[in-house]
Amino acid sequence: MLNPFDPKTVFLAKHAQHVVLIHFPIALFLVAVAFDFLAQWTQRRGLGDAAYYNLLAAAISTVPVLVTGVLAWQFQLEGQKLKGILLLHLVLACISSLLICLVWWVHFRARRRTEDLPAYRLVVELLAVGVVALTGHLGGFLSGVNGPG
Repeated sequence: MLNPFDPKTVFLAKHAQHVVLIHFPIALFLVAVAFDFLAQWTQRRGLGDAAYYNLLAAAISTVPVLVTGVLAWQFQLEGQKLKGILLLHLVLACISSLLICLVWWVHFRARRRTEDLPAYRLVVELLAVGVVALTGHLGGFLSGVNGPG
């Protein structure tokens, strides 16, 4: 039986890092979107700042998540050709990461130019939330959380 506190188990598991790390960008992004909608609704600058910094952290944290996802594919499947749910999960993960970075960039650009945030960002944020949710749902199937895996 594996010891859950053994460093080899923690750091050298074939896919554990991806499964653990993925929760950070998801949570940071969803909270950022909630803060941004509240900032838009209440006109409170502090909520907008919180949204911006959560978006920044979410965008940065997508990099190790993508890297560990590719490594999990290489270790678990030994680099086999992707197909089905795993291929769709990878494609949606890349799109999710791009959308998260796009939303952060829109906020960054508006802050740098000291102008109001464009209204279309809310639509992009909602689209990104949907893509992130679908990506996570498929990842749950792959890990066995949402069904056979």
